[in-house]
Amino acid sequence: MDVVTFGEAMVMFVAEEPGSLQKVSRFQRALAGAEVNTAIGFARLGLKSGWVSKVGNDVFGNYILEQLRQEQVNIEQVHISASFATGFQLKAKVSEGDPEVQYFRKHSAASHLSVADFDEAYFRSAKHLHMTGIPLALSSSMREFAKHAQSFMRKEGKTISFDPNLRPALWTTKGEMIRVVNEYAFKSDYVLPGIEEGKLLTGYTKPSDIADFYLKRGVKLVVIKLGSKGAFYKSCDEEGYVPGYRVSKVVDTVGAGDGFAVGLISGILEGMPVFQAVMRGNAIGALAVQSIGDSDGYPNRKELDSFMQKYHGEDAACSVQ
Repeated sequence: MDVVTFGEAMVMFVAEEPGSLQKVSRFQRALAGAEVNTAIGFARLGLKSGWVSKVGNDVFGNYILEQLRQEQVNIEQVHISASFATGFQLKAKVSEGDPEVQYFRKHSAASHLSVADFDEAYFRSAKHLHMTGIPLALSSSMREFAKHAQSFMRKEGKTISFDPNLRPALWTTKGEMIRVVNEYAFKSDYVLPGIEEGKLLTGYTKPSDIADFYLKRGVKLVVIKLGSKGAFYKSCDEEGYVPGYRVSKVVDTVGAGDGFAVGLISGILEGMPVFQAVMRGNAIGALAVQSIGDSDGYPNRKELDSFMQKYHGEDAACSVQ
């Protein structure tokens, strides 16, 4: 495989009408979960991706597996639990901005993923591990799985990317969240925080200072997502801003950060210069915000190339500092 990731997937019910979730009567079913979003994104670009998790022996779990089969994501290491159910969520419909989301995931099957479920041969077969901070908050067993996976891949000489993907509601305290998330970020090659996440995790406000916080602790590359303004990247050798792409209308921002990770990491794995990989990340993020589902807007290779060529030289120019 090119990329392996792990985490929780949920069935998502998206409101078909705007307004408070408690008043909505009609919903559309879809798939959700940061790590599964990236697995789908990689697969659509033609990379071989694998996703590791647990789902319940129920209709939600079967739906998730069927969707991933259709997306050609490797699910050989998705375990079926007879004791715990698959989580789900409700998401509001909005005309712009971040939608209201309510989760039903406590004690889910995925939260019981443990080191006993780790398959060395499966992870060894992948070139790269992509992680987010979400599994670290779900349970102690999932955090141990994450620790084991990260340590194993480092020992095997594989590259590791880490997207904090902060979910404060899942943590006991803000201090614990910052401490644990940074612990895993420091042991990764590429760290991909949003600007507000970076401020919270480091105490700094400027992108360059946020990047230095991680670079001084051994991270090779830090890319900070700046929303519609694009992204800032910095390594020991280079740094720069890559402007974002203009879109006519933002439908839903959920999944844009995961799409950005897909573009960046796929570009790096294919040997692109960093600024071009960041440009690809910006492009997939821009496509993602134009659709309702978390991963619905992720492109295949042809769609991505067409979108980037349309804007090349105008909105996707790179300014290196």
